[in-house]
Formats: sequence, C-alpha cells, structure tokens
Amino acid sequence: MENVKRVILCKYGEVALKGANRPQFEATMMRDLRRRASRIGSFDIYAAQSTVYIEPADDTSDIEEMYREAEHTFGFSGLCLAAVAEKTMESIKEIASFYLPQKLRGMETFKVEAKRADKRFPKKSPEIAAEVGEAVLASAPWLRVDLHSPDIVVTVEVRERGAYIHAGQERGAGGLPLGTNGRALLLLSGGIDSPVAGYMMMKRGVTVDAVHFESIPYTSEQARDKVLALASLLTDYCSSIRVHVISVTHIQEVLRDSCDNDYFTILLRRFMMALADRTARHTGAQALITGESLGQVASQTMHALAATDCMTTLPVFRPCIGMDKEEIITVSRKIGAFDTSILPYEDCCTVFTPPHPKTRPELSQVEEQERRVDFAALADEAWATRRTFFIRSGMEPREYTEKEEN
Repeated sequence: MENVKRVILCKYGEVALKGANRPQFEATMMRDLRRRASRIGSFDIYAAQSTVYIEPADDTSDIEEMYREAEHTFGFSGLCLAAVAEKTMESIKEIASFYLPQKLRGMETFKVEAKRADKRFPKKSPEIAAEVGEAVLASAPWLRVDLHSPDIVVTVEVRERGAYIHAGQERGAGGLPLGTNGRALLLLSGGIDSPVAGYMMMKRGVTVDAVHFESIPYTSEQARDKVLALASLLTDYCSSIRVHVISVTHIQEVLRDSCDNDYFTILLRRFMMALADRTARHTGAQALITGESLGQVASQTMHALAATDCMTTLPVFRPCIGMDKEEIITVSRKIGAFDTSILPYEDCCTVFTPPHPKTRPELSQVEEQERRVDFAALADEAWATRRTFFIRSGMEPREYTEKEEN
C-alpha cells in the first residue's frame, strides 16, 4: 500500500454554538480556507457535521503546507491530518496498520477511541476501537495499550463519506472567523505588546489595519522596517494588512519646547489617539486597538488612560489590559513576533522621554498644558505626512499611491 489518501479535518470551536447565525460564520471560514488554498494548489473543501474537510484534488497539492495554513485560520478548535479508509472494518484495519506505525514512532503507550457518526455502520464504537487496537499492536509491537494515561490517542471516526483515522489532534487557532466582527485600527509600535493585541482581536473576528507613529531622524528607518516586519508576521493570520505611518517628529519637538517636561508623554499620547481616530474614520475602522497593560508604564495608569481615551469617541479595545509581561511574551512567542519585537530599534515613544512622567495626571492640568500649542495645526501637519503600506502574506510591503488608496 504505497499511497494512503489523507485529508485535513478542521473541527469547529465556538462557531458550533452560533445558532441561526452559524451559516454566516461557516461561510466566512470556508472563504478564508479557500483563499489560503488558492496559493498552494487545488483542494476540495467542504463542511459536514461541524467539521471542515480539506482534500487535495491532485497529487501536486501540498497537504502539509495546507495544514500549516489551516493552523492559522480562526474559528477551528482542533485540527488533524487523517488517513481515509472505506467504511468497512477490513479497510479501516488495513489503513490503520499501514498508516499509524509511522505516526507512533517514539511512543510507548496508546489507546484507540472510535466515533460512529454514521449509525448505519454495523460495528459499535467499542468494537471498532478494540479491533483497530489489535491491528495496531500487530503492526507496531513496541507499543502497549494504556486506557487511562496513554502517550497518544488514536481516533477512528466513521462519518458519512468514509472512515478517518488519525493519531492525536492539535489545537486550532480558535476564536471566531476573521471578518465577522467588524474592522479596527491597531496602534502598532515596535514593541512586544501591540502585535499581541492585534492578534488577540483578530482572534475575535476583527479585521485589523494598523497605524504607526515614527520620529525620523530621532528614530531610524530600521525602526519602521521592524514595524512593517511585525505587521507582515500578523498576515499569517489575516492574509493582508494596511499600515499607515505618520510622523510625529515636529509634534514632539514642539511639546519638548513648549510644555512642562513631566507632561510630555501624556500629551504625545493624546496626539496619537487623535491621529489614530482620524485614521480609523478615514479607513472605515469602527474601533481602536492598543497593547496597553494596566500599570505597566506611566502612560498606562488608570488616570493616564482616561486622559487619552477622551481624544476619541470610538471604542478602544485593550486585550492585554489585565495581562502581565510574561503572559504577553508567551503569546508573542506563540505568534512568532517576539524575536522581531526585541530588535534594538527604538520607536518614537522613547524620544524625549521625561525622567519623571506624570502617572496620575489631572485632565484639567493636561488640557492647560495642551493649550500652549496649536493642537489642530500640529495634528493637520502630522496627518499630511501619512504614508500607507500594503502587506500581503508572503510578499514584501508595498507603498500605496494616493490614487490606489482612494
């Protein structure tokens, strides 16, 4: 038996609980998978019994690469690569005996579970499990059965179209299908937190664009490239993303020269929120996303957040707000962003940072400081510097022309 037909099984997560809205969520997941598949080869993708099946349509389609794409598709709680057998015990045992030993190398114990979704199948689940277990032991004699704490669980699923045999199930990306919960704008710095915040909101079905504030010549072009690289990493989950880059160099210089030093950080953050609000409305985003974690730095105290939130009437999502740094780093490593985030290219928030920034700013005092500058003129000047980069998964960033953006 040289070639065993394989299929990817993508198991629903909370989408299965969506009731009357479930078809909309299913359709969005299927579109996402088909878009990903179109870059790899030809696949048959269909849904049945709270599972999406992905089958190569020909021998040239790379199922391993498609599996990696499915791992980054939101909406699925579990994934497995299964061998396909006909719905007879003879075929199931034959495929199991050939396919499973290579998957169970390095394992010492196993057990078999059977799920008989097609009740017309003549054998019941315990009988299927027992017979497949015997077949596996005969072909992999180094194994022994452990029903209570096995190294791996072999599963046989007898479904409408066939029988599916797999060893172990990996966690899917979870969450809700991308695009089912609106569009938001991520304030993307070059640090660890904001890419994590973007990923976490994508996981809740939000389509994400980004805005980045730079301060050339005080920051380098490498710092901007780092941010675009972080955005590119997020496209593993979202296919494409737009990054709007706005210069706040002159704003920072004016604040440094006109306002009390300890108010500098909070005043700059207010400009950033106002410019992010303007960018969001320009692009059709319905909310803002930040990577702030309560109390992590001076600009992320409760008083400081209140003083910046009033610069927008849009909802501000802060998915990292209750996480500590180690928890955020864990997610950053998971999505492959950590090594890029710690590259030593500083962003604009490190420029002119005061030694003792206000941590409990009073809004009236902040506004009094702000009246020392022409806020509207400075914001308009910064907005005029906006450049937009389009990043598609697997491709280099490309700057939009004004005509393309409109």
